[in-house]
Amino acid sequence: MSFQSDLPKCAVLSLALAAALTASAAHAADTGKALAVKQARGLIAGHLSALQGNSEDAFEARDAVVDKDGSEHVRFDRTYRGLRVVGGDVVVKSQRGQLHSVLLTLRSKLRPSLAARLGKDEAAVEAGARFGDRIEQVRGNDLVVYARGAKPVLAYEVTLQGEAGDNHSGLMSYYIDAISGKVLDVQDLIQTAAATGVGKSLYYGDLSISTDKKSETKYDLIDTTRGSGSVYDAKGGVVSGLFDILSTTGSATLMSDTDNVWGNHTTGDRATVAADIHYGVGVTWDYFKNVHGRSGLAGDGKGVKSYAHTNFKTKSGAITGANAAYVALVKSMFYGDGDAARGYSPVVGIDVAGHEMAHGVTAATAGLAYSGDAGGLNETTSDIFGTLVEFYANNANDPADYRIGEKMRTDGGAFRDTYNQAADGKSFNCYIPGGFDASLSDGIHNPHYTSGVGNRFFYLAAEGAVAPAGTGLTPAQLVCNGDTGVTGIGRDKVGKIWYRALTTKFTSNTTYPQARAATLAAAAELYGAGSAEQAAVARAWSAVKVN
Repeated sequence: MSFQSDLPKCAVLSLALAAALTASAAHAADTGKALAVKQARGLIAGHLSALQGNSEDAFEARDAVVDKDGSEHVRFDRTYRGLRVVGGDVVVKSQRGQLHSVLLTLRSKLRPSLAARLGKDEAAVEAGARFGDRIEQVRGNDLVVYARGAKPVLAYEVTLQGEAGDNHSGLMSYYIDAISGKVLDVQDLIQTAAATGVGKSLYYGDLSISTDKKSETKYDLIDTTRGSGSVYDAKGGVVSGLFDILSTTGSATLMSDTDNVWGNHTTGDRATVAADIHYGVGVTWDYFKNVHGRSGLAGDGKGVKSYAHTNFKTKSGAITGANAAYVALVKSMFYGDGDAARGYSPVVGIDVAGHEMAHGVTAATAGLAYSGDAGGLNETTSDIFGTLVEFYANNANDPADYRIGEKMRTDGGAFRDTYNQAADGKSFNCYIPGGFDASLSDGIHNPHYTSGVGNRFFYLAAEGAVAPAGTGLTPAQLVCNGDTGVTGIGRDKVGKIWYRALTTKFTSNTTYPQARAATLAAAAELYGAGSAEQAAVARAWSAVKVN
């Protein structure tokens, strides 16, 4: 419920002045970014070799960060003779017009012949064989330069829509070698919270939430103070393939109310979980803005659309509400109503909101791929920020911890225990020699499993080798290298280090070893080279066997 009062003229003038100053600051920031992009373009032209560049490469700016000391970090996507270079993105760091460093994962200046031996139809067949379930539509089939491996190769990016399978959603992209027909990489385009059990506010009591007053008897669930983020009733619509998603969003209706009181603490009122969602999205917005200075997922001040009462297709083709998802294609979030028979209540907790919105931040910045090491880091990023948002909220109805989704499990479990993710029998706590295989991302190297390495790093860096109360774990069980002396520097510092690495150093194909190097560099920039913080980060990475 919200209240209104008349403001004195001096207060109105003060608000107007504040708004003008905010707009001026935003314009200055935009101008600074534009100048940074222009300068970085000039530096690229003079240092093409440092970017593993080719004279026929072209670069398109996607993001820019300008530090207070004048350092500029500009992120570019790359094309070669008009084809997208998957894994060719680069971050150019400069200061006072001088190139400082170039961050990239592309390993070669070589470029493949653009003459494909495999036809588009043959590539679709190869992708279809891997998809394995009923295909409704081929939504894309384009030639790209695939550069996530040892050397760039010509490949088809085939995007299929169909029935969800045992290890994938209903919307998948496959990278097929245009010469050999080999499956190089698999990307799931629906990034869920992985609650994959066929599976006034519900969880947080009475809340003060910001809404949009249309009249004395009509209020919309739009947060005008946070970029006009809004909540819709999806009416049981399904999230699987893109057709389902567009159908769901197209038929959804904006949540509205006559008296500005939303829900009744039970699922009998459809507005109840909408209040939880609205609250979680607002807390997440506040966390990123107040802690990291980021306004909105893309840093553009725009809120996000959220859809309550969503369903998801399971591996057996059944429909369940035991999940939540961020879908980058429509830049929206979807929340399920749970699955009581399987022990899941509505998936609308604070840490889920933080997790899903962090996928949007990742998409707008590093663009981490959803396979291989990068896929694990993608999910780790969301779990880290989902955890930090829960701590930031400090809500007595949901005491913060290092578990994801525990509020939504009626059996006392959680979607993931970040300090011991391998307890699920599928995930990894420790890094494996050679890293994770992108072509297995829809199976044993699923990002929800490989994220366990990064999640344990986060816990160790924040808390040290100290077992959470009640887990029965020993310090030796929390480390992979026997180093039980690992000490933490606090989650807030680790969060700031991770955010800086994500926004200024990670690229779409960052590996775990590269993430180690990036976070060490970020720690040095924030707390000093050789600082206790940098040493703690290094020791925590070593404790999960990332060296």
